[in-house]
Amino acid sequence: MPVVVVESPAKAKTIGKYLGPGYRVVASFGHVRDLDTAEGSVDTDNGFEMKWEVPRDSQKHIRSIAGALKEDSRLILATDPDREGEAISWHVNEVLRARRDLKKLGEPERVVFNAVTKSTVLEALEAPRAIDMELVEAYFARRALDYLVGYNLSPVLWRKLPGARSAGRVQSVCLRIIVEREMEIEAFKAKEHWTVEATLAGRRNEEFIARLNVLDGKKLGKFGLPDESSAERAVAAVRESELYVESVESSPKRQNPAAPFVTATLQQEASRKLGFNPRRTMRVAQALYEAGYITYMRTDGVDMAPEAVAAARAEIDRRYGRDYLPGKPRLYKSKTKNAQEAHECIRPTNVSVEARSLGGAADRDQMRLYDLVRSRTLASQMASASYLQTIVDIRSRTGSVGLTAAGRVELFDGFKRIYVEGADDPDTNSARGGGSQESAATSDDRKLPELEAGESLAQRSVEPSQHFTKPPPRYSEAALVKRMVDLGIGRPSTYSSIVATIQDRGYVKREKNRLHPQATGRLLTSFLLLYFPQYVGYEFTAKMEEDLDEISNGRRTRVDVLSGFWREFSSALSGTSELRISNVLEDISEMLAPHYFADADSARTCPTCGDGTLRIKTARSGGAFFGCSRYPDCKFIKPLEGDAENGADGGFEGRLLGQSPSGTNVLLKSGRFGPFVELEAPQESKSKPKRVSLPKGYQPETLDLSTALALLDLPRVVGKHPDDDLEIFAGIGRYGPYLKHGQKYASLPDASELFSVGMNRAVELLARKPTGRGRQAAAPLKELGEHPDQGGPIRILDGRYGPYVNWSKTNASLPKGMNPNEVTIAVALELLTAKAGRGTKRKPTRRKK
Repeated sequence: MPVVVVESPAKAKTIGKYLGPGYRVVASFGHVRDLDTAEGSVDTDNGFEMKWEVPRDSQKHIRSIAGALKEDSRLILATDPDREGEAISWHVNEVLRARRDLKKLGEPERVVFNAVTKSTVLEALEAPRAIDMELVEAYFARRALDYLVGYNLSPVLWRKLPGARSAGRVQSVCLRIIVEREMEIEAFKAKEHWTVEATLAGRRNEEFIARLNVLDGKKLGKFGLPDESSAERAVAAVRESELYVESVESSPKRQNPAAPFVTATLQQEASRKLGFNPRRTMRVAQALYEAGYITYMRTDGVDMAPEAVAAARAEIDRRYGRDYLPGKPRLYKSKTKNAQEAHECIRPTNVSVEARSLGGAADRDQMRLYDLVRSRTLASQMASASYLQTIVDIRSRTGSVGLTAAGRVELFDGFKRIYVEGADDPDTNSARGGGSQESAATSDDRKLPELEAGESLAQRSVEPSQHFTKPPPRYSEAALVKRMVDLGIGRPSTYSSIVATIQDRGYVKREKNRLHPQATGRLLTSFLLLYFPQYVGYEFTAKMEEDLDEISNGRRTRVDVLSGFWREFSSALSGTSELRISNVLEDISEMLAPHYFADADSARTCPTCGDGTLRIKTARSGGAFFGCSRYPDCKFIKPLEGDAENGADGGFEGRLLGQSPSGTNVLLKSGRFGPFVELEAPQESKSKPKRVSLPKGYQPETLDLSTALALLDLPRVVGKHPDDDLEIFAGIGRYGPYLKHGQKYASLPDASELFSVGMNRAVELLARKPTGRGRQAAAPLKELGEHPDQGGPIRILDGRYGPYVNWSKTNASLPKGMNPNEVTIAVALELLTAKAGRGTKRKPTRRKK
């Protein structure tokens, strides 16, 4: 029987059901080959030839495919319809043809389908084609570029920039976006401005609100009322005025629905409305695609197949009525420059199927994401929303004062009945980033009473309001993906991996759904801007993406693109050969000092001793900070994270909280590992000052002297253990709050218990902790349910080497960075299947005789 090769076992299972016993469907488990890890895997002196190797884990998958082909030499390659999928098919074919046991292997048949449904799969099998080598060449070029940058630039970083781990062609540009936004925030200075609003009433005695926009006959700009005194003068002018309606203008407005999902917009909306990060979104979407519920999820094309448009319109007519159906189908055009391979949008394969009707294997995450895709697809073909917008201009009889009132009345909800696009602005979103751009109660959303030109208005109240301009927000993962799309860097298949990589490297930290650059990330960006500015340039990176697209379209060759890149890049690399670490840190110090210190004339002078010069220094932990050149005589430090001028947490030089009972200063400081409290050592003493880090949950802004003294007084005695009369201590250690009894330690779950934990609670926590080598069954991190085929509970447990999936006697570690709380039963089954496929038995070793 013919052998069909796909990427994943889940996809193989679905397609196997469609094709029946006449075909054998096997999985390659992704790429079966990768570049050799040795130096020179891309030969820059020989036409950029690439050396490939088959990893050990892939060898058994190749053997499985080869074994199937011994019965039938017909090979059908049905991997994903993009560059990566084309490359996987090419690799599989090349590796199989190199095997001696497959001499009669026929020419491979390449089939592609945008959805894993029975009809699309069968139609694809009727129209096979050859492997598209132009797509494969574009894959070669991208892989070679990433290798040349990573393999050649990373060693430069290791030698020249302590703490830097690696650099990437696109990830470094993505990091630059985040770092530059952080520096904008730190350099931002809030500007005060005021507004004046009046509550007025017309002849019907119905109240409404109008805002002052003309004073002394002149139009007010945003900063027209810069301070309280000017606002009070404006209030007085309004109160003294006799107001009337000068004009009323009403006009109908329409709002059209958003286009159906592409990869980037799906990641953005899933973040705003479901709280999913891009990696989680793509994992769930992959499962939906492989189960046949949605079309291919890596795309930047907004086109929808004509039959899908017809099905969506029929569903809208059936469910919501003819009023919600526009006169003709809506057509969308991609706004993304050089949209890749003209794929269809992301949509349900059967739009009439609701999320609650999905198969039993679909978990909650899949149902929620499917519902999002389905709602967006239907909304994209629905009628526009319409509303009546009214603008009322109000004047004083003298003409010196003018106000404006705006209102909007919805006439028809249209597509908004089922879907409203979210926004990244936290001021217009509900919890978890959901909600709508229309959800905020702005003045434009207010309903105005009936007013006529010329009628007099009564004043009910006139109130001033103070405002301050706000800095630009830090990027969320969704907003970062949108920025990448706007700049033209990255592609649908790379967005989630790029965002994840910069976090995995420790360059960026995600806090409260926002991305914060770390010291190592700032240093890396500074280094690249100093010595490799072109290669972290937005326009340069976008141009490289265009070049790759031109290779896939056959307009340029891989060697041509790589030659032009390597010629300039190798020259930039050679320019760093004589650099010393001290030179690098000094150059970065010069570059960053004007940003971190307000006084440009004395920016590098140490503010503590007045003699030393501030220079960037690095720590073994990988952190970085400005330190005094007279260290250890002067110990002034200013970390790179935090307020650029004043330092985080109230100043890095040390905020005086008060004095201890003995008269010693108690300071709040911030170091490489975060904020801490310090009890100064007496000047005549050679001992080091006592320091205690602030536990998780303690805010530096609200820390007072009594709390600081309590922390410095740790560890405290809880009492004597009833079993052996040994004292139990509560304190803070390297891994957080703890209890100690003899040589036994137990973690305190909450830092607030440091000062309140009693004897009963302490004894209970210590009793839960296993002693010596004894083991005690830990409570599961998550119960996923029964195995659907063989029964038995599937659980997430916490082990010595991290969390893992457990079923019966099979254990499968979670991939690095995967949150145990985000693991679904479908993901768990895939991990267990992969683990079972690898096997756990070792080959017996022969004893020497």
